[in-house]
Amino acid sequence: MATIGDVARVAGVSRSTASYALSGKRSISTEVRERVAAAVRELGYTPNAGARALATSQTMVIGLLAQFLRDEFAPAMMQYILGVSDSARELGYDILLVTEEDGTRALRRITDSRMVDGVVLLNVAEHDDRLDILRSAGQPGALVGLPGDPRGVDVFDLDFEATGRLMVERLHRLGHRELILVSQPEHVVERGGAYVWRLRNAAVEHARQRGITVHAVFGSSQQPHIGAELNALLDAHPDATGLLLNNEAAAAALPTVLHTRGLGSPGDLSVIGRYSDEFAKSFSLPFSFIESAPDRLGRMAVDHLVRRIEQSNEAVGGHVVRLVDPEFVDRGSVAAPRAAATGHGR
Repeated sequence: MATIGDVARVAGVSRSTASYALSGKRSISTEVRERVAAAVRELGYTPNAGARALATSQTMVIGLLAQFLRDEFAPAMMQYILGVSDSARELGYDILLVTEEDGTRALRRITDSRMVDGVVLLNVAEHDDRLDILRSAGQPGALVGLPGDPRGVDVFDLDFEATGRLMVERLHRLGHRELILVSQPEHVVERGGAYVWRLRNAAVEHARQRGITVHAVFGSSQQPHIGAELNALLDAHPDATGLLLNNEAAAAALPTVLHTRGLGSPGDLSVIGRYSDEFAKSFSLPFSFIESAPDRLGRMAVDHLVRRIEQSNEAVGGHVVRLVDPEFVDRGSVAAPRAAATGHGR
């Protein structure tokens, strides 16, 4: 089995230089890094995690706390998990994925036992019980999701309020005056999913200022329920000309619903969703959308967390709250409404 000494010999550098090139703890020239990387590939070298932990007090493992909740759409959560895990791997860290229901106990266990060098939290609630534990832990933490009190942690999230306003404004400029907004299930809000009401409240208020009627409802996260709910909404509001979706399950179900009803988008109904480009490709969604940016958010969280792990807090600076501006991706499902509403019940 190859050792760090073997890597150093093949790369033509000292053992310490090879180690620094792999750990990133000191400035090493690009040419030397490339030689060390080539030696690693040639030898199939894998660092000994146990020896490394003893020598550096680092595990090179990041804890990722996430849950697959029944009232949220699992494929959407996977996008965030992949964003974090891919970024960590690129930086030389493994991921310890913790999905147990008792998040506070899990977080205390992995931080007290020094199983990880830092922690990323998903499924962040408005008042999240895990935050006090994370603030008092010896390891730094980063959140993908904005809590009510972000003190002592680094936070990265989509600006959901700006997203809600942008969705409404896009349709307002085209002359739409009656919209339907389908949000995540109400249970998500009840347990602290503030991103749902942040988008919803901002959209409704922006619509009110523009003289637009918005029928704001909570939708299911699974078929066949969400398909039936979409049909019922279109029946109940035949004069609505735009549909806003802050619910991935609704977006995935909508093509079938429109096809069954003989409707097209944007001819009969303009549609804007909120999800990732990868999600759109996975479900072959033809709708314009606001990019939810799970890959970008995961990368931002991991990059900042690794800086805190490998540098002093003084070098990294104070804790940050960074909200990503919404990006509208035009897939051709938004247009001016027809001069006379024809209804959605046909």
